[in-house]
Amino acid sequence: MKALLALEDGLVLPGRSFTGPGEAGGEVVFNTAMTGYQEILTDPSYKGQIVTMTYPLIGNYGVNPEDVESRGVQAEGFIIKEYHPYPSNWRAAGSLADYLKAHGKLGVAGIDTRAVTKRLREVGAMRGILSTEDLDPASLVRRAWELPSMAGANLVDLVTCAAPYWWDGTSPDTGNQKPATDLQALWQQRAGTKVVLYDFGVKFNILRSLKARGLEVLVVPATTPAAAVLALHPAGIVLSNGPGDPAAVTYAIDNVRQCLGQKPLFGICLGHQLLGLALGGRTFKLKFGHRGGNQPVKNLLTGRVEITSQNHGFAVDLNSIADPQVELTHINLNDNTLEGLRHLELQAFSVQYHPEASPGPHDANYLFDEFLRALGS
Repeated sequence: MKALLALEDGLVLPGRSFTGPGEAGGEVVFNTAMTGYQEILTDPSYKGQIVTMTYPLIGNYGVNPEDVESRGVQAEGFIIKEYHPYPSNWRAAGSLADYLKAHGKLGVAGIDTRAVTKRLREVGAMRGILSTEDLDPASLVRRAWELPSMAGANLVDLVTCAAPYWWDGTSPDTGNQKPATDLQALWQQRAGTKVVLYDFGVKFNILRSLKARGLEVLVVPATTPAAAVLALHPAGIVLSNGPGDPAAVTYAIDNVRQCLGQKPLFGICLGHQLLGLALGGRTFKLKFGHRGGNQPVKNLLTGRVEITSQNHGFAVDLNSIADPQVELTHINLNDNTLEGLRHLELQAFSVQYHPEASPGPHDANYLFDEFLRALGS
């Protein structure tokens, strides 16, 4: 089935849908990972975006229920060069095409993904429309222009959980879950070292990584007041990843600011950006972002270079943070942007990338151990 991709700058490229009829709109971005398409598609940080894979062959190992990173497919659409319809892997439980169809998402193959990537690198991430229904190039370009910009967009409300829950290896269907009426009563259900995770669009492997270190993790909606979290007296607080413009999530910035100095804080991706804003800094939109499993980051505290998994379109400007107790800990070796910071007095640290990987290398999973040490565990 014929499909077209139209970018707001006028570029229109043909392809063929491998998921049937449909349409998708959003910010078009590219990811350089060679594997992990299921984890990428289910990462809530891709809400509002159409993902282009630079690796040319997708679908060859199928999909399975163990590799999901959220309750469903979060990316608005999927662009690839070549689709492999016959998965061959012992873990495969189905095909990528059927998986996307089940979640109502459009996948298009045959598009010149090198041309898309080159244009995004030159011009920057752009709004785009992917469609099998409207095949008029002028109409699609006009409609791409009419899409909302990612700058200023608060998408956290679209991906956070509806009610708090304890992580036990799976996430409840929060769409059918009644909001908890007594957070304190829920907190008393567990013993041991308990932490609270603010869900701004959390990837499941962050929760798995915390649980694997013996922590009991209470996941709370993004809008949960800081006073309610602090009243639980958790051992620590984790600020998760998530989509959109961090500066637009003003309630989260206020909550993080209130939590500073009260409990050890660990921020990841959007959580890192929110911590930077709570410390008085500014964020800015990157030209085309960092998305893939091969981003080199230097740990300035150890001198070690880590190959990291990343997915973000905004960054913190460290020069905007006036507090002398805020220290730069990690930088991106491709463009020297800020990748990590810590506050020397307030027991708060964060990284822009994904220490939990999924997909990607595990060079940075030591950061979960650092959080564990900060808890005194």
